[in-house]
Amino acid sequence: MESTIVPGVHAVFVHCSDLRVSAKWYCELLELPYDETAVHSPIFNVPVREGVFLTLDDHAFDDTAELVPTNQPTFNLFAHSLYQSYEWVKEKEIQIVREIEHHENFGWFIIEDPDRNRLMICGNLEAA
Repeated sequence: MESTIVPGVHAVFVHCSDLRVSAKWYCELLELPYDETAVHSPIFNVPVREGVFLTLDDHAFDDTAELVPTNQPTFNLFAHSLYQSYEWVKEKEIQIVREIEHHENFGWFIIEDPDRNRLMICGNLEAA
C-alpha cells in the first residue's frame, strides 16, 4: 500500500481564545477584508491570497483544550520590504518581541498575536 499524503503543507493552524478577535487581527495584519459575519466557531480560514491556508481554531467543541501560546514562531510571513513592514507593524502597535535580525540580504523579526502566539515576518533587506 502507498501513502496518499501529498508532500506539501496544506494549512497552518493557529490556536486562539477568541475567534473574532483573532480573525480581525490576522485580517488587519495581512490587510485583508474582515467580515465579522463570516466568522463561525470553531474555525476561521483567513482569506489569504497566496501559499497555504491559515486556519484559526478556538477549540469551542473541545472541553479539554488548553490554549498554550507558542514561544517560538511556528510559521512565517514574507514581506517584500522588511524595513517598511517593520515600521508598519510598529505604527499599528503590534507587539514586537524580537527586533530585526539578518543573514546577508535576508532578515526577520518576531511579533505576537492577541494570544501571545509568535510569528516571524521575513523578507528582503534593501538599503535603508
